[in-house]
Amino acid sequence: MRKQLANAMLFQLGWFICVLSGDSPWLLLAAAILMVHFLWIGSWTGEGRMIIGIALIGITLDSFLHWLGVFQFKQVSLLIPLWLMLLWALLGTTLRHCLAWTARRWWLASALGALFGPLSYYAGGRLAGVGFAYGLWPTLIGLGLLWAMLLPLLHVLARPAPEEPELTAQD
Repeated sequence: MRKQLANAMLFQLGWFICVLSGDSPWLLLAAAILMVHFLWIGSWTGEGRMIIGIALIGITLDSFLHWLGVFQFKQVSLLIPLWLMLLWALLGTTLRHCLAWTARRWWLASALGALFGPLSYYAGGRLAGVGFAYGLWPTLIGLGLLWAMLLPLLHVLARPAPEEPELTAQD
């Protein structure tokens, strides 16, 4: 239980650092949080591939939404900013730990994704100066529908492979 709480707190701290620092050197603190996760909560051998996979899915998805004009970032780029890329990796650290309980029922993950996915984008967008070109409500509704499907899928992808050790409730 302590590791789950630490995981949630580290993620939240990393979220604020990513959103508030942009692509500045402060982003190194968020990278350090990722390293602390591997040293104290999870392990690179047990979760590294999964976290990289989740990050790549998120980077691809958000970059696609950026290409469609859903998100407007301050800098012009084909990909999303580095801070948002790192945020996807930090999200990956939560799926087997503090958010593991949301994977027990697919409909729960779907409902929570539909609600909290868009709220995270809204809050992050306000703090980081990200614009929603199609308007606030159409964007939030679209993100809600997307995250209703995405969070259950991310949980499926986060399941340990047969050769990976299963985490216990004591971890």
